[in-house]
Order: sequence, then C-alpha cells, then structure tokens
Amino acid sequence: MLRLHFHDCFVEGCDGSILIDNGNNSERIANGHQGVRGYDVIENAKAQLESMCPGVVSCADIVAMAARDAVALSHGPVYQVETGRKDGLVSRMELAGRMPDVQDSIQILKQKFIEKGLNDRDLVILSAAHTIGTTACFFMTTRLYDFASSEGPDPSINPSFLPELTSACPKEGNPNDRLPMDHGSGDIFDKQIFQNIRSGFAVLQSDAKLMDDPTTKGIVDSYFGLLSPLIGPSFEGDFVKSMVRMGRIGVKTGSSGDIRRVCKAFN
Repeated sequence: MLRLHFHDCFVEGCDGSILIDNGNNSERIANGHQGVRGYDVIENAKAQLESMCPGVVSCADIVAMAARDAVALSHGPVYQVETGRKDGLVSRMELAGRMPDVQDSIQILKQKFIEKGLNDRDLVILSAAHTIGTTACFFMTTRLYDFASSEGPDPSINPSFLPELTSACPKEGNPNDRLPMDHGSGDIFDKQIFQNIRSGFAVLQSDAKLMDDPTTKGIVDSYFGLLSPLIGPSFEGDFVKSMVRMGRIGVKTGSSGDIRRVCKAFN
C-alpha cells in the first residue's frame, strides 16, 4: 500500500493514474512500476465505498488512506491524511519514465525528488519507508552479481551480510523470490533501516546510496547522535511530514479530475 501511494504520486501526481488498466499502454505496466501490488485491495475498498456513498471518495484518496493504514498496522505512526483529491484523467505508460530507480546515483535521486517539490530530507525519510515490506530478487541481481565498479557485488555491502543476500537471491534463482527490505526488522515500522544503511546492511542499492552524499548521510546520521533521543529529530514525526508533503504532489481538483466509479477504468 505504501509503495503504491509513492508510485502513484511520482508520475502524474497523487491522482490514481497508476490504477488504470487500459491495455498495453497502461501506466501500471511501466518498467518503473515493476512489482507494485495492491490494486485489488484498492478496488475492494472502492466497491464498498461506492455501495455506501457513491461518487464521493476518489480512488486517489483511497490509495493515500490505505498507505496511512498500512503504516499504522505495522506499528508506525498514526496520522491524518489530507483528502479531497480527484482522480486523474490521463494514464499512459510513457509518463512513468522518471520514477526513482534502485540503480540511480544519489545525485539523480535528489534531482528526481526536487522535480516533485521534495527536498533531501524527504528523500531520506521516504527511502526509509523500506522499513516495512519486501523486494523482489530482480531488483538485486545487478547489485549482487554485476555491479558497475567491481563486476561482482556492490563493495558497499557489509561482507558479513553478502552471503545472506546471495542465499536469498542466488544468481540463477527465481527473480520473483522476495526478501525483506529492512534486515532483521522487515515487519515493524522503525528506524532500524537507517542503522542498517549506516552499517552496510542496506538491501536496496538506492538505500545504500544515501551514504554517498554528505547531505543525505548527515540526515541519516542525525537520528543516532548521542543526544538525539532528547533533542534530535523524530523519525516518526519526520515521516509523517514527508508523507503529507508527498500526498500533495500534483493533486487534481475541480475540472482537472473526477471521481471514478471503478478505480481501474475512466468514467
């Protein structure tokens, strides 16, 4: 649910465009959306809402609220979601060409977030959404077996962690096998993801890249200062702020959108 919300917002804005199923040109089948799931959950929620209050709650708002609830159910912060979004009127595969990618450099990741009106702290915090959930092995192949600088594994991987990763995702294994994105804490929303990133235990290459830039590295480290429990930033508080900001990207109102009757099809 959390990933679905992120992927929706980063294309045409938080407008439910990723939900549309219009054949071979569907945004949802774009390379940048590989592995995104949860469409059936949104459709089920929409069907129940339409039976009670037809034409009131947009699919875009359902996605945002489902992400909120997924965080809460994973022992994360409980927060209020802004509502009132309308569903977008456009959904095409080629519009998803600027999705952040696990193999992007930190400079490219920062630029892609800037393009959406988000800052470096948002990049760090929203990357930490990987504290819950799993990833497919096809996102790991290059990092484990054909990394650009080594023609082997990514040298930023802690050597003691590498055997666990290669065991979970063997070179000739099933690319659809999955592993937790937060080593040792994949089902619980917490800041362990940052400690893993600092220690070379990041699962995803893009998470590890946060240590390649002094600004993003400083933000990660700021959650572990000696006085951070007293006067340092709050991971949960910052996460809520970044989620709310992300939920404002490209919001459709008025005649720029409508409220779909079914989330996977335009009215």
